[in-house]
Amino acid sequence: MSYPQTLENVIEEFRKLPGIGRRSAERIAFSLLDRSREETEQLASSINQLKERLTFCRICNNLSDSEICTICRDPSRDKSIICIVEDPKDLIAIERCGVYRGSYHVLLGRISPTEGRGPDSLKIHQLLTRIKTGEVKEIVIATDPDNEGEMTSLYLMKQLKPLNIKITRIGIGLPVGSAVEYADISTLSTSFKARREI
Repeated sequence: MSYPQTLENVIEEFRKLPGIGRRSAERIAFSLLDRSREETEQLASSINQLKERLTFCRICNNLSDSEICTICRDPSRDKSIICIVEDPKDLIAIERCGVYRGSYHVLLGRISPTEGRGPDSLKIHQLLTRIKTGEVKEIVIATDPDNEGEMTSLYLMKQLKPLNIKITRIGIGLPVGSAVEYADISTLSTSFKARREI
């Protein structure tokens, strides 16, 4: 016996999410059926607001619900240092460590020829424009230590070297092939403190 089409539609939508298989999608759908109408409406409203209200910060590309994110608005942040990350999840992981008080630049991706993504699809031009203001003294490259992250890092170094600013790369602690967003706080803290000039 199959589920009613309405329920099947919901299950299929959940299956489209990363890490959600058929059984997990069924459990989520049935969990929603057990909730009150108000709770499911609140969930639906939150999902709609996610697409309607969230945007990218016009300075650093971090997720924000206003034109400029809270980090870029914070006067206590050191604007002379920019940490370059691949996506907002990496920024959040670094923030959780509590060891970095500079600013950020989110590339919104990484160079990946197999996925058809080159340097032009990243926010590199915006980064170079920020650096040319003269306020920036150090760039920390915090891309993932996998093939695409290293390729992105090498491209960034090539673009940044002529600007005569200090360039560092997060150091020991992150194994090759891992992702910044999944590193535990202790490992990421050690990696950030051990960054090296390149």
